[in-house]
Amino acid sequence: MTDSMQMRALIVESANAPLRLVSIPKPVPGVGQVLVRVAASGVNPLDGKIRAGQAAHARQPLPAVLGMDLAGTVEALGEGVNGWVPGDEVYAMATGIGGVQGSLAEYAVVDARLLARKPGNLNMREAAGLPLVLITAWEGLVDRAQVRAGQKVLIHGGAGGVGHVAVQIARALGAEVFATGSARHRETIEGLGATFIDYRQSSVEEYVAQYTAGQGFDIVYDTVGGETLDLSFKAARVYHGHVLSCLGWGQHSLAPLSFRGATYSGVFTLLPLLTGEGREHHGEILRQAAGLIEAGKLKPILDPRRFNLQNAETAHELLQSGAAQGRLVIEI
Repeated sequence: MTDSMQMRALIVESANAPLRLVSIPKPVPGVGQVLVRVAASGVNPLDGKIRAGQAAHARQPLPAVLGMDLAGTVEALGEGVNGWVPGDEVYAMATGIGGVQGSLAEYAVVDARLLARKPGNLNMREAAGLPLVLITAWEGLVDRAQVRAGQKVLIHGGAGGVGHVAVQIARALGAEVFATGSARHRETIEGLGATFIDYRQSSVEEYVAQYTAGQGFDIVYDTVGGETLDLSFKAARVYHGHVLSCLGWGQHSLAPLSFRGATYSGVFTLLPLLTGEGREHHGEILRQAAGLIEAGKLKPILDPRRFNLQNAETAHELLQSGAAQGRLVIEI
């Protein structure tokens, strides 16, 4: 096997094992697939859970190459692929779950349906920090809740990965946006154009009274989970409120939601990657969002520190400690 048939990748051999830089066979695109030369790989909390052996729902057995988000350049096309040519710059959430090799490697094979053209005003590092959080925010706000101008939208965790993108999408589509966080997140949330709510200082009843005259918010997006979802049910608008959660995995009483005549939707962004159904829509979301990005209405907040295959372990340590100052991206 020649060097041109090999590539570098970071692999996790077993639960909680270190990231190990190895040489593995370069993948070959099959029918409907595109070979992408990876320029940057986004880091997500789910990567850490897979690495720890605590994400059975992701169906990614170890050993594995991690990484779900990527930005890079089209290298080669598999049979039946149209609309792409080598050299095209792309981004996607397309790898690293369901037994598929992740993006912490020099090359990755991607289902062409999941790809979108990289927004022209983002570099590779910025683009790699967006796909998962962007798709998750979009599926909730646009697909499920149909956010629109004139609505009042509450985002729980407005400075987080999904949260900071959700704030920008809702504002770009004309909604008045409010976002919860701790005091240290105030500057970030207000910088995105949302009204900051300190969840440690104000009860749900207080901020519902202050900002909605007690009626509740038209849309409440929970990106935190646990008790925050229960609070979301109390913050929904009477009769017309819609609560969304991308972390609604626990046991919750629906009574507060039912008494307000409101509705709930769960968001599970991994489903198309696990089932194969709906993959075209993921590509569509990234293409539609590119319009907002290129119009200057949506941008990722990245941790200013730079990472590569040699010091990727540090990025994962920041992820686990909660010390990241924005999205973490590893440059390949």
